[in-house]
Amino acid sequence: MPEWLNNAIFYEIYPQSFLDTNGDGIGDFEGIIQKLDYINGLGCNALWLNPCFDSPFKDAGYDVRDYKKTAPRYGTNDDLKRLFSEAHKRKMRVLLDLVPGHTSEEHQWFIESSKACPKEYRDRYIWTDHCFKTTQGIGFIAGEAERAAAYIINFFKCQPALNYGWFKPAENWQLPMDHPGPAATREALKDIMRFWLDAGCDGFRVDMAMSLVKGDDGERSGTSMLWRDIRAMLDRDYPDAAIVSEWSYPKQAIAAGFHADFFLDFAPNSGGFKSLFRDYELTSDNVISGEDKSFFKKGAKHNIKKFVDEYIYHYEATKHYGYISLVTGNHDIVRMRGSLSTEEIALAYAFIFTMPGVPFLYYGDEIGMRYINVPTKEGGYYRTGSRTPMQWKAGANLGFSAAAADKLYLPVDRAADAPTVEAQEKDPASLLNTVKALIALRRAEKDLGALPNFSVIYAESGRMPFVYRRGSLLVAVNPSGECAKAAVPQTIAGSPLYAIGNCSAANGECSMDAQSFGVWRLAQ
Repeated sequence: MPEWLNNAIFYEIYPQSFLDTNGDGIGDFEGIIQKLDYINGLGCNALWLNPCFDSPFKDAGYDVRDYKKTAPRYGTNDDLKRLFSEAHKRKMRVLLDLVPGHTSEEHQWFIESSKACPKEYRDRYIWTDHCFKTTQGIGFIAGEAERAAAYIINFFKCQPALNYGWFKPAENWQLPMDHPGPAATREALKDIMRFWLDAGCDGFRVDMAMSLVKGDDGERSGTSMLWRDIRAMLDRDYPDAAIVSEWSYPKQAIAAGFHADFFLDFAPNSGGFKSLFRDYELTSDNVISGEDKSFFKKGAKHNIKKFVDEYIYHYEATKHYGYISLVTGNHDIVRMRGSLSTEEIALAYAFIFTMPGVPFLYYGDEIGMRYINVPTKEGGYYRTGSRTPMQWKAGANLGFSAAAADKLYLPVDRAADAPTVEAQEKDPASLLNTVKALIALRRAEKDLGALPNFSVIYAESGRMPFVYRRGSLLVAVNPSGECAKAAVPQTIAGSPLYAIGNCSAANGECSMDAQSFGVWRLAQ
């Protein structure tokens, strides 16, 4: 386990929307470099950059055309290396977004693989043995290549699946994992990782990490074997490098060799993460529909058990081997501000930054950027509304770019009260300053770090507050609109170390006003 990950707090950056320094309307590496001190000032000491490799951008860079070349719109390979260097000067780490499951259909590997009689990269992708041969339940494309076969896609049509083998091959075209073709794909993935680790990056967030071996069993046994092989390479050659998975099932992902895994609502999870902040449905035009049942919504019914039961299942299975990562948001989900007020969001962040594991803060969430309902861009669809430009200051394009408004990658929030960093830095009670205070608290108290010292004190469906212990600290949150009480250990030592709203804990009872949060030290 890389030691630095124990104290990491990540800041996720969508590069094209963070800061444009050359006036073309698209964010760039130089913009990230210029804001490293700002990110460091939040208390974040690590970055996750969404894909920045060469791409036709049919899926916002998740369709890679060349893994070893940066997208020119962001800068050059040397610019990215300078970003690594500048981050390291500030004792910050940088994860790149690795897309191992598929490439762009414009990748040279695929172009060669698609030829009528391919000599190179014949088995780099998964092709059937006939132009009209497909398999039920798996996405295929046929009729677009010289090769008389159909190929599997991993997500969009533009993303042919790389071939890591079939867990239990049933047909001749389904190659086993140890076949030379899939083995070569695995080694090519290692080569890409070595290339960027040697260039100065500190590891990878891995996109769709569970999707590599096809025909895998319910436990993802084949894909897990593959990642354990890669983890062995990292442990041997790059022991300080971290890999964080978008597997979203920590019990499997951490056993597969990942240092951390996001806790999201991918199957077979049953909605524990969604129940906290986004327990609602979206209509086809991206409008929240029906009742919002999110735990942190003031007027909701507040069922914390859905999260707790699912989380504890993964936590108990992984606490000695890796970390579960909670996120404020990311490029794929609606921003919290889509349904929660800034007061509700402050309580949600207080929870996230006092839980174990490695937390991730999505750019703009620290100021409560809104979800903006805008037309799809680069395959974003409803997700596009969470990818709008960072809002730095009042004025043209809210400080994101000097380009004309119609040249921006995406439009900025046009509301008169659009939150900005500049305004919130001046307001001691702002969400931005609350985030800074919460991260400072986490850094000041060792027991609030990543280490596995979590236990539930009080968590009941439809009742408040939610109370949990982190080592020598007691934490309680009441997001409801009513006062609430719960029995707690008798050993509370004095006033809260940190509080939002009014709360107290003494004589075996925790008393919480509406929409409050508190952290207390337990007497030794």
